[in-house]
Amino acid sequence: MALNRYVLRKNPAKMKNNIIHPHLPSSMSMKLKEIYEKAVEMGRDSDIRSEDALEKELEKAREEYEELEGKDKEVFDQQRLENPFHDSRLLYGDAEAEVESVLVGINIDTGEVMLADRLSEKGKNIDLIIGHHPRGIGLASLYEVMDLQKDMLEEYGVPINIAEGLINERMKVIERKLKGANFNQSLDSAKLLDIPMMCIHTPSDNLVDRFLKEKIKENDFEKVGDVVEFLSEIPEYHEARKFKGGPYVMVGNEENRAGKVVVEMTGGTGGNKDSYEKLADAGVGTIIGMHLSEEHRKKAEKHHINYVIAGHMASDSLGMNLFLDEIEKEGVNIVPCSGFIRHSRN
Repeated sequence: MALNRYVLRKNPAKMKNNIIHPHLPSSMSMKLKEIYEKAVEMGRDSDIRSEDALEKELEKAREEYEELEGKDKEVFDQQRLENPFHDSRLLYGDAEAEVESVLVGINIDTGEVMLADRLSEKGKNIDLIIGHHPRGIGLASLYEVMDLQKDMLEEYGVPINIAEGLINERMKVIERKLKGANFNQSLDSAKLLDIPMMCIHTPSDNLVDRFLKEKIKENDFEKVGDVVEFLSEIPEYHEARKFKGGPYVMVGNEENRAGKVVVEMTGGTGGNKDSYEKLADAGVGTIIGMHLSEEHRKKAEKHHINYVIAGHMASDSLGMNLFLDEIEKEGVNIVPCSGFIRHSRN
């Protein structure tokens, strides 16, 4: 993995000033590459696609790389060789660097990078910044992870040929929208301040998607209001209710019968608005999602699908928490910021 060099800044006050979970080791650390690899591993384990399908994607990338020469080979994103999630990347840092404390936010912009540097100046050293929403090449490649939405639609009863047509069209729209974005703004700040940075997007979304699906299997929802109540009992969603960021019904009402309840929590970004007609035809009654655009809302309403917004920051936080709990077990300290609701299940 070709990564820029990073020299750890040591401060004897680090562990004193950081808040460590009382039941976990306080003197351990992980290498930067171990944190990144753990995220990819957990994302693969919770993906709706089979391991064989994911491995085929990696093999395709390896074959593509081997066929390249000269400058084309030089600019190839080598993390594609081991990571099937194009929107999740170790963006900057020495892969072998030891990490004891991580600043984690839903969005990482220049302000959060400056915050990490300021915290280190104050003695609360930050060895790594992790953002949920993609930055750098992860943002530039966001549209590519939408491919998994085809499998999601098929899982919910939409024929794969229709799913492919719908999502291929939407992927092209998102690709065009991203072309003019400033991908590297916050990443450039991290490089100037020499602070490692990564973004963990689809692996985290896969985790919350699987978590909710497994919980849904344990419940029998009669009405849409029962779905809202179920979500509100999950700590991240309960906390979000305090600032009006919790679950609510965007399409339909709480007295409607829920019918078949499905989860729409992964796949990069919002899918094709015309998918709701096909999902309704497949018998879906209620969808749990993170957010919904106005044009998507109108389509869901037209086809009589109840849509429950679980909460964007809360859902992203839940997925990140499921991942971060694993590195917390290794003694890594988690410092939340930028809309991230930290809840440890350790």
